[in-house]
This record gives sequence, C-alpha cells and structure tokens, in this order.
Amino acid sequence: MTDNHSRSWAPRFFTIWTGQALSLLGSSVAQFAVVWWLTDTTGSAVVLATASLVAMVPQVVLGPFIGALVDRLDRRKVMIVADSAVALLGLMLAVLFWVGRAQVWHLYVIMALRSLGGAFHWPAMQASTTQLVPSEQLPRISGLNQALQGASQIMAPPLGALLLALLPLHGMMGLDVVTAIMAVLPLLFVQIPQPHGEGTDAPTGASSIWHTLWADTREGLGYIWNWRALRYLVGTAAILNLLYAPAFTLMPLLVTRYFERGALELGYLQAAWGGGIVVGGLLLLALGDGKHGMRTAVYALVCQGMMLFLLPSSPRSAMWPGVVGLFIAAVMNAIVNGLLMSFMQRQVAPSKQGRVFTALSSFCGAMMPLGMALAGPVAELLGIRVWFIAASIMTVVLGLWAIGSSMLKELEQSERKQLKSRDDRALVAANAE
Repeated sequence: MTDNHSRSWAPRFFTIWTGQALSLLGSSVAQFAVVWWLTDTTGSAVVLATASLVAMVPQVVLGPFIGALVDRLDRRKVMIVADSAVALLGLMLAVLFWVGRAQVWHLYVIMALRSLGGAFHWPAMQASTTQLVPSEQLPRISGLNQALQGASQIMAPPLGALLLALLPLHGMMGLDVVTAIMAVLPLLFVQIPQPHGEGTDAPTGASSIWHTLWADTREGLGYIWNWRALRYLVGTAAILNLLYAPAFTLMPLLVTRYFERGALELGYLQAAWGGGIVVGGLLLLALGDGKHGMRTAVYALVCQGMMLFLLPSSPRSAMWPGVVGLFIAAVMNAIVNGLLMSFMQRQVAPSKQGRVFTALSSFCGAMMPLGMALAGPVAELLGIRVWFIAASIMTVVLGLWAIGSSMLKELEQSERKQLKSRDDRALVAANAE
C-alpha cells in the first residue's frame, strides 16, 4: 500500500463507517421496540425464544454459501443491496404497525429476512475494510468497532425506551428506515477496491454457479481446518459463544435468585459489560499497532476468565466485586475480539475472506442455541452460578493452553511474517517514489 493510498484511506473508510454506525444504532433501537411489542402483546417466553431462533437460522445455515458468493461479487454492491433490503423490510414493518395489522408471524418473517441481509452484509463489510484500511491500522479499526458495539449496547435500551414514550411503533420503524438509507448513501459514491485472486472470476450457467459455490464453500471450511492457528482462533470463538451467550441469558436469574436483587442491579451488570466493551475498544483504538497482538490477545483472554470468576464467586451480600470483575472482563473481551478480527483480516487472503468470515459466523452462531439448550438443565440441576464458573474456568484454560503449547509461537510467527511483508512493501513503495 503506497503512502498516497495510506493518506487517502481515512475519508473513504469513515464516510462508509459513519453510515454503518448510524444504521447499527437504528437497528438496535428498532430491535428493542420489536422485543417490547412481542413481550407486551404475547407475554410468551416461547415467542421470544422463537424470534431469536428465526433471526439466527439464516446466518447459521446459509452463511458459508453466502460467503462464497460474496467473494465472487462486488462487495460494495452487496452492501448496497443488503442495506436497501433492510430499509425496505423496515418500511414494511412500519406500514404494518401503522395500519394495525402487525402479527407475530409477520415479525418472524421480517426478522428472518433481515438476518439473511445481515449474512450478506457482514462478510462484505469485513472484507471491504481489509481493502480500504492499511494493515497497520486494522487493530485500531477493530477497536473502534468494538467501542461502537459496546456503545450501542449501552445506548439502545434507554434510547429505545425514551423513543417508545414519544413515538408510536411505526415511527420507531421509520427511524430504522432512515438510518438504513443513511448507510446506503455513502456506498453510492465511495469506491471500494475489489480483491484479485483465485476464486474471484464469476462462473456462468446455473449448474456451473452451484458447483462453483459448493466448491468455494468447501474450500473456505478446508482453509480454516488446514491452518492450525486459524482453527484455534475459530474454535476459541465458538467455545466462548457457547459459554457466554447462555451466561447473559441467565444473568437476570443470577441477580434475582443468588444475589436476591432487582432490576436496578441487573442494569448495573449490563452497564458494566457495555461500558467495559467501550473502554476496551478505545484502548485498542489508541494503542493497537498490530505488534505483539496475538500475545496480548492470549493474555487478555486469561485475564478475562479470571475477572469473570469474580461474578459468581461474590458473596450474596456484596455484588460490587462481580460488577467490577464483569467490567474488566468486558475490557479484555473487546481487546481479544478486536485483535483476533484484525489478525484474520490481515492473514486471510482477501479473495477468500467472505467465505472464511461467514464460516466463522455460522459456526459461532450455531453454538448459541446449543449453549442455550445445555445451560437451562445445568442451571436447574446444579445452580445458576455453576454455568458462570464453568465459563470463567474454560476461558482461562483456552488461554493457558495457547501459552503452554506451541500455538502462541505459531500465531506470533504468522504475525511477524505479515508485519515483515508489510514493511517490505512500504520500503519498496518509498524507493519507487
């Protein structure tokens, strides 16, 4: 990447990123409103669980095939179509609420279709980031994205509650439409470089397309399986999803059954996690330069597990150590996630990133319902705290295993190779000028 490109990347990237950030906030607020409507209308836990399931299935089942398709398409156009589809679906939902015809099955269908749009959008955005952002800036951008996710978690519930008091439901959906359009507009004017390499030439004919996509999907899964370091990263992310998703689902029960507290204390824990994600993302934004990233990530993973242990081990009479521990665990979680994502963005070939990222998303997403299925019986049989203790111990074990085995050395070797390649390219570019 030339110096000229390095100087010009920021306006293009942040023009797109700002639109995507506004769309994320709009979607988070709309999701809050939809969950409130389902809760208020049905009062059914089954309905809420089904809503979560239908929003998850398209990405889990179709993700790897979609990733292979994204690798063969213009990623800018993929994001335009995906964000436009989200806007159209939001408009349909707004109309249904406006005329008073919204039913539960309507929301199921729309949530499934929005999830399908997200399955196209997410790998296209991640792969586009790799093409727009200099490799040395990717850890900082990952930190920025982590901070955005944390800020959205903190802001969406109170903002959603405030807007519900001021606006009708169709007005809330209308805001979601507006923010989705704001994500589309920058993409109409900003060009995104497309990768060149094996697998980027578009096939012709329906049979050829299907055969090629199936081959690309298998190649993406094989790419992960055959690279031990990448296999560790994907496996770690999947196990953490298996453990942490149910933990947050069970957190209200931990507050009410073990600590014998109420909604205010639950809010403290949720704010601690969201605030920690923001702080961790900002730390990575300020300090992340890509050097020693994997060592930092592995040690942060160990620290995350140790701090999480403070939550279930806090005495009933004093919840504050658990709040502090959860906050620090969230800081570490943001650093781990940001560094792992930037590592994969730099290490995986740009022409294969769509299929690799969607394979990651599908595999990790599949762990969530499995974790939910396991957590309920475990919590009822052994107590609520047991799941949190198991999650913290397993997190520490994953980190210590990487440190004690040759895995950390392998990750650092790949990291050093990439950094040397980056420096060599920069030197060549400087000499050319």
